[in-house]
Amino acid sequence: MTNRSILTNTLQTLIAKAIDDAGGWLGFDAFMALALYQPGMGYYANDSLKFGHMPAVAHSINGAQTGGSDFVTAPELSPHFGCTLAGQVAEALQATGTDEVWEFGAGSGALAHQVLDALGDQVVRYTIVDLSVSLRERQRTRLAAHACKVRWATGLPVRMRGVVLGNEVLDAMPVKLLARLNGVWHERGVAMHAGRFAYADQLTQLRPPLEVAGSHDYVTEIHPQAEGFVGTLADRLEAGAVFLLDYGFPENEYYHPQRSMGTVMCHRAHLADGDALADVGEKDITAHVNFTGIALAGQDAGLEVLGYTSQGRFLLNCGLLDRLQDASLAGRAMAQKLVNEHEMGELFKVIAFGAKGSAVWEPMGFSAGDRLHTL
Repeated sequence: MTNRSILTNTLQTLIAKAIDDAGGWLGFDAFMALALYQPGMGYYANDSLKFGHMPAVAHSINGAQTGGSDFVTAPELSPHFGCTLAGQVAEALQATGTDEVWEFGAGSGALAHQVLDALGDQVVRYTIVDLSVSLRERQRTRLAAHACKVRWATGLPVRMRGVVLGNEVLDAMPVKLLARLNGVWHERGVAMHAGRFAYADQLTQLRPPLEVAGSHDYVTEIHPQAEGFVGTLADRLEAGAVFLLDYGFPENEYYHPQRSMGTVMCHRAHLADGDALADVGEKDITAHVNFTGIALAGQDAGLEVLGYTSQGRFLLNCGLLDRLQDASLAGRAMAQKLVNEHEMGELFKVIAFGAKGSAVWEPMGFSAGDRLHTL
């Protein structure tokens, strides 16, 4: 048995015990939190590669299976992503009178590297908040040239100032699953059946934020943890701005009657599947973001909603095309994936907030094509 198999079996045993301790039923959000973040074992807490362009052919080293990445994020896809975003960060630092950047879930460190290279002395300190020990070590290596500016944290301080970045962070936050069956709403959780994880439903008073038309069976998600995260940012951010980039929809699209199977998806070796209960700890589990809920959570907590648009429009507004003038043909082709509608340009969105009590200003990323009216 490989080290990876031992790790997976240990995690599954731990989750099975958590289910038993909870009386035989564990909410999907609790299951997802263990599967992704259990120290040393969860997907984001173990030492698998995760981020990169392609899944390498697995091979054996000292009896352990090693291989390539599971998915690629925008900073790994093209360095022009971070360089272009840096222009928006620079404007935000100036507009808010701050000099620090906070990044949540920095992955391989690619985005931090690109932003720091582009902004130089405009950033006095760059703080990365990441729970993964293995990812923090990978980030330290990649950011060695900026060691004097970069620090790491495992949680939020009581007070903070600066520009906050979160690229593909919200989608990895645990969600609650709701299932409408024969017209009755249930919360979908996880139980054990014949020694395996299986979905199990319990009656609930929880509901989606808007009524889903029709009487057909329907599965969806609600996002209390992601919305709570935004509320916590609002409470802690004394001055600055927040830019969150992720895939998702406004509320009326998220809870469309035809989206009846929800959005939970898993990623491994650049392939997607919908079975979150299989191979736990070996693959990513995500859900699309309800950006209306995120906007309302920030607004209710006192943040100013500064803009909302597609990633493609945001990057174009921030000058991506100008940055590609001298790029190679291959570099341009990769950068196009960031803005093309059938690639990342339309599915991915950007939402921005200003700290509570701060002056309202218009970030360049939303100067054209702002979609706040759609939330």
